[in-house]
Amino acid sequence: MPQATATAAEGARDSAGSAGAGRTAGPAGTGGAGAAQAQGSDFAPLLRAVKGQGLLERRTGWYAVGIAVDMVALGAVITGMFLLGNTWWTLLLALPLAVFWSRTAFVGHDAGHAQITGDRRAGRAIGLVHANLLLGMNEAWWNDKHVRHHANPNHIDKDPDVGVGALVWTQKQAAQREGFARWLTRNQARLFFPMLLLEGIALKISGFQYLRRQPARERALSALLLVAHLGLYATLLLTVLSPGKAVVFALIHHALFGLHLGMAFAPNHKGMEMPDPDGNRWGHLQRQVLTSRNVRGGILTDWFLGGLNYQIEHHLFPSMPRPHLRLAQPMVRAHCKALGMPYAETGLIESYRQALRHMHEVGEPLR
Repeated sequence: MPQATATAAEGARDSAGSAGAGRTAGPAGTGGAGAAQAQGSDFAPLLRAVKGQGLLERRTGWYAVGIAVDMVALGAVITGMFLLGNTWWTLLLALPLAVFWSRTAFVGHDAGHAQITGDRRAGRAIGLVHANLLLGMNEAWWNDKHVRHHANPNHIDKDPDVGVGALVWTQKQAAQREGFARWLTRNQARLFFPMLLLEGIALKISGFQYLRRQPARERALSALLLVAHLGLYATLLLTVLSPGKAVVFALIHHALFGLHLGMAFAPNHKGMEMPDPDGNRWGHLQRQVLTSRNVRGGILTDWFLGGLNYQIEHHLFPSMPRPHLRLAQPMVRAHCKALGMPYAETGLIESYRQALRHMHEVGEPLR
């Protein structure tokens, strides 16, 4: 069973549990008594309704067309690089290349969640090609990290996305910082977007570091594809550009790629509820809805954020194909309203403001 599908199955088990399972008082500011009644079992009617509409059925054809369009676009950008040749004007193509690399990353993300196909081998093959070969990002590392995030979003002890790293997410974490890390935490809100410029390179480094944790055969395949990516990428740049221009292109390209991915992922959970590690375990509905934030917008927003702007629906139904998330949203919103459970949705700029405000407040005691 793919990891992300296992997360969805866990939610279904929560929904079918006893009435007392997952029952807990809603945290402060999350809807009072109405939210307190939103137990894991309250997920079951929503799950039945979504299944009844066929929204969990695969859209393999839709993905096939999307992948083909992305590959044509990448090919067009690379062709443009060859046509422009060894000139500084070629650096302008780092932007569209970064954008379509992000499109590639979104497909790898969806493949890891078994959204594209129910065939596990085919899904992994898609993930390996899009992540390891095309991006130089280890899909095994990403899936391991991402499934733990989905199982317990914003849980300080279980979600790696809110663990202590370059940034911290609670004042308790901040209080333990020393030296340069303390200065970083004090200023993390204003440094957040500049730091995203390093994320494209950090993803590659993390992927190589994870190789040692993989089984031998899996490690060999992952390493082969990662090295092949580096070879193909270097060959492309050095064929078109002089070494100096190639280095500048690579730095700009990876900076823009990291920024785009960060802008897609940042609004999703930062500044949302964080479960009390010592409190009662929340049910699936409460665990996923209260910790997630949706971003309003139309087709352009959906495209730019890779469907992750429907973060609540994605977390409730990880294997739901991307084009179905928008269709599921009215059902999820109405279900939450009936239960008195808050459903967080805001504009894109406001989502960044809320995330940065949370990071600022975390560092406040150090200023």
